[in-house]
Amino acid sequence: MNGRPYPVIKTIKTGIGFGCCLAMIISWSIYQSVIYALLHGILGWIFVLWYLIFIR
Repeated sequence: MNGRPYPVIKTIKTGIGFGCCLAMIISWSIYQSVIYALLHGILGWIFVLWYLIFIR
């Protein structure tokens, strides 16, 4: 594991998954589009931060 503790790796994977899910929910509530939701799900935390800074 390259000297990294297991909880850190698990936390990173969980955080990435949560960011993707949150981005898709926010996108769906704004645009009501599956295509936008998938695109913003790929962007994940980048879209969430953009939403918090510019839209809200």
